[in-house]
Amino acid sequence: MNRIELSQPTRAEGSKMKIVIVGCVAGGASAAARARRLDASAEIIAFEKGEHPSFANCGLPYYVGGVIEARKKLLVAPIDMLRQRHRLDVRPGHEVTSIDTANKTVRVRDLEQNREFTEHYDKLILSPGATPIRPDIPGINSPRVLSLRDLADADRMHAAATADAKRAVIVGAGFIGVEVAENLVHRGIHVTVLQQDAQILSPWDPEMITPVDDGMRDKGIEVLLNETAIAIQETDAGVSVETRSGRQINADFVVACIGVSPDNRLAVKAGLRCAERGGIQVNAHMQTSDPDVYAVGDAVEVVDFISNSPTQIPLAGPANRQGRIAADHIFGRASRYRGTQGTAVVGVFDTTAAMTGLSEKSLRRLGRPYEKIYLHPMNHAGYYPGAQQMTLKLLFAPDDGRILGAQAVGKGGVEKRIDVIATAIQAGMTVEDLEEAELCYAPQYGHAKDAVNMAGFIASNVLRGDHPIVHVNEIPAPSDHAWIDVRTVKEFEAGHIPHATNIPIEGLPERLQELSRDRPLFVYCRVGQRGYMATRFLNQHGFQARNLSGGYLTYRLFEKAREIPKPLI
Repeated sequence: MNRIELSQPTRAEGSKMKIVIVGCVAGGASAAARARRLDASAEIIAFEKGEHPSFANCGLPYYVGGVIEARKKLLVAPIDMLRQRHRLDVRPGHEVTSIDTANKTVRVRDLEQNREFTEHYDKLILSPGATPIRPDIPGINSPRVLSLRDLADADRMHAAATADAKRAVIVGAGFIGVEVAENLVHRGIHVTVLQQDAQILSPWDPEMITPVDDGMRDKGIEVLLNETAIAIQETDAGVSVETRSGRQINADFVVACIGVSPDNRLAVKAGLRCAERGGIQVNAHMQTSDPDVYAVGDAVEVVDFISNSPTQIPLAGPANRQGRIAADHIFGRASRYRGTQGTAVVGVFDTTAAMTGLSEKSLRRLGRPYEKIYLHPMNHAGYYPGAQQMTLKLLFAPDDGRILGAQAVGKGGVEKRIDVIATAIQAGMTVEDLEEAELCYAPQYGHAKDAVNMAGFIASNVLRGDHPIVHVNEIPAPSDHAWIDVRTVKEFEAGHIPHATNIPIEGLPERLQELSRDRPLFVYCRVGQRGYMATRFLNQHGFQARNLSGGYLTYRLFEKAREIPKPLI
């Protein structure tokens, strides 16, 4: 974004602004509505290729699965509302085919009337979104291979899912892939998911997403990792999918959920600057390389809020904010887009996973120093009925404690904690600030020391050197250290880390003579609290003790990520 110089728009005094918008779903509809609120006299034309403007594309899987029963519920702002309440000239069924930036015109095809015309603009806002990726494999263009981008796609998938279908194959396990999988299960369909990566939901770190993977398998979904389709063939009964490992999977239909790419065709034809990955390049005011042309939404390249590096993150929230910012700037306001930090949530059956900021994978890729901690708090007071455990991972700078990212997974209260941490990242806060965060409390909603506070306490202790820790993925050879399990004998016998010695914390002072001061002691309990207490005690008695962050539960998350069966290639 910062590659495009900032430019303030101008227009002749007293003239009426004419704004043309290409694409009227999230970013485009937001820009149109904001522009109308800023200028009651402006002429605002929104061209939408599809049948409906401003529909809830994030709700499409739930319409397919019957969770949202009425199709009309997906129409966020019906066309009559846009025309009558907001006085917008919204034209569905109109495809913009080219842009002439020199003459400030667009060429438009009326799909219903099969005619073309030219429309002039003072300011142009591009909001074409992104297009589903279709791999170049035999059979990919079969009518039995479905995508899910708009209402027409949803209608086709809804029809397929309610027409006595028994089996479906989903290629790709990103947001849409896992949501479609869940909703097809709601329809009683057996689902096989093919994911070319070693984990589902690739934006998350692998250990944090294993509970979602487990939940999908528990519901009967066949999840095949390190696997993908290489050919699709129609049969008398449906389709046969050939996989990279040589399997043949029969199904009634296939859903391609491999990902999306920016729809930059208009921008490229018009000579607007685009990034290597295809995103339209814009500045902080959402202006493209032509100052009279703006671009918003999934089609644009954004700047990562934390790393300040260019990236491509298609999310609805940023798209809506970008549309508002573009409209602001057109009418002389100095609104700026701060960047995208990737705050996202996904719910699959009864498990929720949420994240914000940079993942550990991203930090490693960027070569950026970081520290991390794990904790496993309850979503509300344990004594209040219905308390459920979650796992929270916090990533922060090892020098000043600045928060770099967070991930959480569990049954309840997950997105609430990530929303708080997302706000803290926007404010440039540190883990020490989380200690002091004042959050609402009642036993049915949280804790007097909320999970966010606890994350701050633990991370701050690490930052200050009060809490030396070790992580599962950085454990040295067994000969270089000793494991001390400070849980009860019963807990230890139910499962433990190999080669660990069980010394319950209550008996630790009496058994110090059994331990060596000549090599590191790695201490653990179930979630980390007893391990922390034992580590403090041991280090005050001259030992080299470090606590396993997140305890045995975190160890099991990593082990499960390794244990998930993977097809032979």
